[in-house]
Amino acid sequence: MHRHLPHTNMASARLQMTVARATLGTACLLMGIWAPDLAAAQPRTPSAAELFKDADLALGERLMAEHACSACHIRRVGGDGSAIYRPQGRINTPSALRGMVDLCSTELKLSLFPEEVTAVAAVLQRDHYRFGAAVSMKKAAP
Repeated sequence: MHRHLPHTNMASARLQMTVARATLGTACLLMGIWAPDLAAAQPRTPSAAELFKDADLALGERLMAEHACSACHIRRVGGDGSAIYRPQGRINTPSALRGMVDLCSTELKLSLFPEEVTAVAAVLQRDHYRFGAAVSMKKAAP
């Protein structure tokens, strides 16, 4: 028979785990075993210029037209569809923007290659988000 623990026991268990981790961390620091540089521990998010440096904007524009991205956005949010850009607190880095394009590709079964996802994200960066530096245009292959 499976027994469910009351909510208070779960909260108590979480608190005990947090205290145990803090205690272990403190002991390691005192013994000189572990001394992480907190700034180095934070993952570095690439800038828009770095992430979209080699993006093929012409390819991104073509893919957006081919897959009717704007029509889908209009269906989802109404108006001209632009309200889908910059949802409150969700897309706040170039990496998050690229991740959202990848999510759209997956959910809609578009099977975009990584460079195609980057190309579409670069167009959105240029036209809507503008994180940091501008993206330079790379010519599409004929």
